[in-house]
Amino acid sequence: MSSDLAERQRRVFPGGHFGGFRPPEDLEIVPVRGEGSRVYDHQGREYIDYVLGSGPLVLGHAHPAVVEAVRRQAGLGSTFYMVNEPAIELAELILSALPPGWVLRYCNSGAEATNYALRLARAYTGREKILRFEGGYHGHQDYTIGPASAGIPRAVGETVLVAPFNDLEAAVATIEAHAGELAAVIVEPLQRVIPPVGGFLEGLREVTARHDILLVFDEVVTGFRLAWGGAAEYYGVVPDLATYGKIIGGGYPLAAVAGRPEIVGLTAPGAAGPDRFVFLSGTLNGNPIACAAGLATLRELRRPGTYERLHEVGRRLRTGFAEIARRRGVLLQVLGDGPLAGVYFSPEPIRDQAGIDRSDRARLNRLNTELLKAGVLVNLSAKFYISLAHTDADLDRTLAAFDEALARV
Repeated sequence: MSSDLAERQRRVFPGGHFGGFRPPEDLEIVPVRGEGSRVYDHQGREYIDYVLGSGPLVLGHAHPAVVEAVRRQAGLGSTFYMVNEPAIELAELILSALPPGWVLRYCNSGAEATNYALRLARAYTGREKILRFEGGYHGHQDYTIGPASAGIPRAVGETVLVAPFNDLEAAVATIEAHAGELAAVIVEPLQRVIPPVGGFLEGLREVTARHDILLVFDEVVTGFRLAWGGAAEYYGVVPDLATYGKIIGGGYPLAAVAGRPEIVGLTAPGAAGPDRFVFLSGTLNGNPIACAAGLATLRELRRPGTYERLHEVGRRLRTGFAEIARRRGVLLQVLGDGPLAGVYFSPEPIRDQAGIDRSDRARLNRLNTELLKAGVLVNLSAKFYISLAHTDADLDRTLAAFDEALARV
């Protein structure tokens, strides 16, 4: 493989990257092959991968069932711009995990799905404002990216309210003060790697239902990861709408917005008046190759013992990180749930974005660099994504590398 890939990427991409995670400038990593839990870069270096394409690869790289499904569908046709058999079969399987009677519409990314969910909420309620939570991430769309990007119209920002995550009292106060204007409250049930405190999601469900405000769960990360029925099943709280991505596409561009039929049904021409019809369409929506990959992935996740294993590897990694930090006398907060983990250098428990902001992010970046040098591919500014492909030996090697890296920072 050409050794000048790193130089070539700098010439064609602003900043030399896609805009998301990038390694430090002195450590060039251009992945050229993935297999199971491993990634191999342009210089032949091997990494245990905890980025996993930012989460879609819950089965690991190039899982045989997914590869075969994609190969088969590619021979039958790559796209149709119409409802197709893999799209129907995948929708049926997804909906079997969701509340009875729900329906869905496909799109291509989690950001599209959250954007459509908010569009649906506005059309359904006739209101314009939404409430999101500080530190929550709902993709690159204008209504939720907030101050992370320039170029957002001021008028859009004026329709968005923000509350601190895990502070039910503040959220309820904001909701009640703006109840007549709010179309939706959107939340990551597990915000990045911060679990909800007891009663938080239940409280959001109660107050939104009381004011006829739609509760939207962003399950792009948690869907089919924390449980077969996602965070809604795992935490026992049912929203009005939910968005899915990452896992349901099996590594290919696919996402969906699902929910109550009287809401999602506004996307069907003729099902609503002209003032409530919601346009939701796209050239590659429900792409048959992506649906075939997602279908193969979800079928693997339905196998007995799958979620027990995902939770086991996540617990082992989080417990290991915490034990190493205690032994070395490092004030480290270890967060996450299921096959997700995150670490922060802080003396205080972290329950919201303000806690993350007070943590030592510079030290975290140094830890990330040391792990990359040790052959552990991870984006600590986001999280450890863990897959069914990660073996006990992978976890042992990761914890040993973490121990040595922590000693150096």
